[in-house]
Amino acid sequence: MNETILSAYPKTRIDLPDEYKAIYEKHYLANRNGQYKTTSISQRLESWMHRQVAADLRPGVEVSTLEIGAGTLNQLPYEHRSGQYDIIEPFRVLYETAPGRERIRHAFDDISEAKAYGPYDRITNVAVFEHIMDLPLVVAQSALLLKPEGTLRVAIPNEGTPLWKLGTKVTGHEFKKRYGLKYETLMRYEHVNTAADIEAVLQVFFAQTRCRVFGLCKSLGFYRFYECSSPRLKIATDLIQQRGMSS
Repeated sequence: MNETILSAYPKTRIDLPDEYKAIYEKHYLANRNGQYKTTSISQRLESWMHRQVAADLRPGVEVSTLEIGAGTLNQLPYEHRSGQYDIIEPFRVLYETAPGRERIRHAFDDISEAKAYGPYDRITNVAVFEHIMDLPLVVAQSALLLKPEGTLRVAIPNEGTPLWKLGTKVTGHEFKKRYGLKYETLMRYEHVNTAADIEAVLQVFFAQTRCRVFGLCKSLGFYRFYECSSPRLKIATDLIQQRGMSS
């Protein structure tokens, strides 16, 4: 079963047409900053994901955190001001002038750079894993960067389900009005993993994967949250060695 899941990776992205490339950075920044009506509403809904990720924190208890794909540092307002906080974000323009930048101990371009500063009590991400082409490699590296009782905390859109598709149609209407382009093309480029893909990969590398859903169930929800513990270290190490990397 593991071999079947892992054989689908690394995935490849479609080539983004030139007209999309021309507006990509502008759209990305506007989207992350909630400058559209629909994304402003989405950000309020997405607060559920941020709260789930931070739900393990306790006032006055210091923990070390590594956030994957920190973007504009919009998770920080939900995090207690205690403990060391490192981030991974190759798109530096997103965080360099963001509020809370002074709280960041180290900022990495790639998860492999964090090895020298771990292990961590918790590794987090919000709406990131749907974008990662070699998701098993990142999850395997995360498993090896955790302390024995640490957790990987993953919040994702419910990509690939009917309710999520309906939501993207609403967003797509505003995108079409603004740029005259199809939002579905951009989403096919951006989201290479469905929620089911992500769950399957997490279950390969972690013995415990507890799921919560913002909605009625996995098939009728907007977002999912996974708390992953008890990493399968041998599987993670084997995968990294297969990719020709040092664990």
